[in-house]
Amino acid sequence: MSDGTRQRQIRVGETAGGAALKLPVIEVLTGRGFATGKSGSGKSNTASVIAEELLEAGYPLLIVDTDGEYYGLKEEYEMLHAGADEECDIQIGPEHAEQMATIALEENVPVILDVSGYLDEDVADELLREVARHLFVKEKKLKKPFLLVVEEVHEYIPEGGGVGETGNLLIKISKRGRKHGLGILGISQRPADVKKDFITQANWLVWHRLTWDNDTKVVGRIIDTEYAERVADLDDGQAFVQTDWTEADVRKVQFRRKRTFDAGATPGLDDFERPELKSVSDALVGDLQEISERKDREQDRIQELEAELETKERRIETLEDELSSARDVSSAAKQMADALQNTETVQSQLPGGSEDLRRLHEEIADLEAERDELQDRLETRDDRIDALEDELESRADELSRLRDENERLRETVSEHESADEDGTDEESTILQAGGDDVEFGYTPVDWDKATANARSNDNTSDNTLTSTADETTRVTTDSEHDLAAALEATDIGDRVERACEGSQCSLETARDVLAALDERGSLKAATLTAEVERSRVAVQGLLSELRTEGVLERTPDRAYALSDDVHAELSSPPAASE
Repeated sequence: MSDGTRQRQIRVGETAGGAALKLPVIEVLTGRGFATGKSGSGKSNTASVIAEELLEAGYPLLIVDTDGEYYGLKEEYEMLHAGADEECDIQIGPEHAEQMATIALEENVPVILDVSGYLDEDVADELLREVARHLFVKEKKLKKPFLLVVEEVHEYIPEGGGVGETGNLLIKISKRGRKHGLGILGISQRPADVKKDFITQANWLVWHRLTWDNDTKVVGRIIDTEYAERVADLDDGQAFVQTDWTEADVRKVQFRRKRTFDAGATPGLDDFERPELKSVSDALVGDLQEISERKDREQDRIQELEAELETKERRIETLEDELSSARDVSSAAKQMADALQNTETVQSQLPGGSEDLRRLHEEIADLEAERDELQDRLETRDDRIDALEDELESRADELSRLRDENERLRETVSEHESADEDGTDEESTILQAGGDDVEFGYTPVDWDKATANARSNDNTSDNTLTSTADETTRVTTDSEHDLAAALEATDIGDRVERACEGSQCSLETARDVLAALDERGSLKAATLTAEVERSRVAVQGLLSELRTEGVLERTPDRAYALSDDVHAELSSPPAASE
């Protein structure tokens, strides 16, 4: 399917004004989204609606299902439902991770990774971690727009607790996956429990009904304080939608109901009938079953070799005991033979004379024959023991070699991952999406304005324009210096610093915002976003915190302006120090 015929937008609901809410496909597939709401508010329905529209248009995705509520999508779409339960198309473990990533990315098969049925949480965590890692590695080469949907994302990237290996990998995908084509949608009932860095850096957010104070406070910080109260009054399916790619700050939206079977609905008294679900090809399931069978065969072979080794060790112990007994018999026979060599002594001591002597000689001959036979058997057993010891030594060498090779492979993987962390991997953009980090709203918190000026100057070949830009920079710097002095001379500076801490924006960004408002009176959030060259979500959070601290106020036309007392203090020259 060519780009020209592909659907570029998906319709998921209607705004309060009756207009259709359409989301751009490339932003959904490659961006970072966050959907939240209390149980029953409609957040999982929203995720299912987005999944239905993407599947309808032929786009691939992988859903990490923590509660077994997404298999209803198979009512209309051919998807691979993989997990631990018998109801799944295939039962898998961490050893299937690479094949799952291949199926999703290279074979374009949508996947429901159902981790709800694993009794051992460590197995489920390892499975998700390995699948996500293989998706990230493969996308470096494929650069194919692909969406990873993660339910209960707070379990992997919690705000208060420690973040494990799986959580760190999901954070890495959220920060660096976009340039490779890999997007992520995190879903949670409790936004207060999700790491704030994940939420504030998201470029599209969906806020369904929330009632707990800690959760509504997050809404107030990210959007505005007035929404902290309004979010508790939303009906089922309603949400406030906030995106970086639209001019409107926040839109109230009614999401449509999902078309497919609602497997996550609360059971009622009515009869429950599971609809007929579509199945994937037997060949695809067969490939995955072959991996399971191969692992079982390997485990059986390992157990067989261990049993064989134990048997041989017991046989060696038996042979050593027999060897010790044979040596004792041989020593006794030799002592008797030596004693009988003195015939006169023996004869004088034997009452039977020569007859007894002949009998003793015969017994000695029999003992010597038995001794020779035992010595032959001992020599044969010694040879067998030597052969077994050589075989054990050979197997020990082979085991040591395999361990050394495994360690080298681990070191190689570690070096590649370290190189990847240092930014030495291929830094190329997505051909389907286009644009750079700034265009997509992915400017970091401590983004240096000098970098933006430098970028602008590099793209300008006219020396006159460069000179004018330098002049503007000097004037702006003087103005900001005066503003900084004014802030330090009043208590406004402390209030601004608290707002920066609450929004995770830099003090420099806050000063840019105040300078723009001081110079131009009042500005809307979209204009301020362009002024300070930061993402809309980050600037909106800062504006909300500044308003909470009493530094800013809202104008009748929904713009932002300096409060009267702040404007007066900033306009007055600072008192000279004695």
